[in-house]
Amino acid sequence: MSTTLRQLRAFVLVAEQNSFTKAAETLCLTQSALSGLIKELEQNLGVKLFDRTTRKLYLSDAGTRLLPQARRVLNEMSVLNEKVSNLKSLHQGHVRLAVSQQLSASAMPKFVAKFCELHPNIQVTLTDCSVDDVVEHIENLEADLGIAPERMHSDDLEAIALFSSPFYLVLPATHPFAKKDVVRWTDLLNERLITLNGPFIKSLQNELPAQISSRIFNPDFEVNFLSTALGMTRMGLGVTLCLLYAAEWVEQNGLVMRPIADPVVERKFLLYTHKNRSLSPAALAFKGFLEQNTHEFLTAHAKAG
Repeated sequence: MSTTLRQLRAFVLVAEQNSFTKAAETLCLTQSALSGLIKELEQNLGVKLFDRTTRKLYLSDAGTRLLPQARRVLNEMSVLNEKVSNLKSLHQGHVRLAVSQQLSASAMPKFVAKFCELHPNIQVTLTDCSVDDVVEHIENLEADLGIAPERMHSDDLEAIALFSSPFYLVLPATHPFAKKDVVRWTDLLNERLITLNGPFIKSLQNELPAQISSRIFNPDFEVNFLSTALGMTRMGLGVTLCLLYAAEWVEQNGLVMRPIADPVVERKFLLYTHKNRSLSPAALAFKGFLEQNTHEFLTAHAKAG
């Protein structure tokens, strides 16, 4: 038989109260049940823990030496239970996020700040990276949650739809198109275009009519970052494209955005997790926060834009 925490608690309590009767009352046990626990512990350890006379109870030499260790074991278990309780109640924890660069630079900081306001004892780490790197971080177990546009991924990952956004045109408030509620892709044929390198724009190639697609893929300026495109748009060098989550960023640059139709083209953003890794209570809380508040969060950004 192995030593149990119940036996150790009985041993420590009898030693501290120097009485089987008082210890039994504290533990809500009969004296015979308590004596049985002490006897089992002595058999397990192979030593005698108490010396008894008709009137008095004494710790044996072995009992005296083992009592501090028994107390340490019980204290460590108490600390363990407290930590588990704190994790479950979200009084501590750590969430590691991998998020695509544009989303990290625009809407995500406010989203993280709101979560941390609700759960101030949870640490959130945000890694901004390319879409492909988001998937790689999850596959390599370097992040708990990944948020990025749809991408090919291994069978080890689970991806659920988080939100989708149509493309918007970004332009100065003085531009004639700013008076329109909706802009059409054909309206862009005669505009100076500033577009982004990479899959963000490349994926439009097969979703637009050939004439429009040809214009989009032969822009006047091609840059790597949306921040650059917004700066150039602000200086009147052309118009650019973005998704809904960048609305506040657009507004900060003194620009406006209008939805583009005929056709409406959307980008789907997914929440990536690893199938073989269980999420911590803190990560589960952030996942739930994302799923419950994304729509409201994006709507607020749309109003801001």
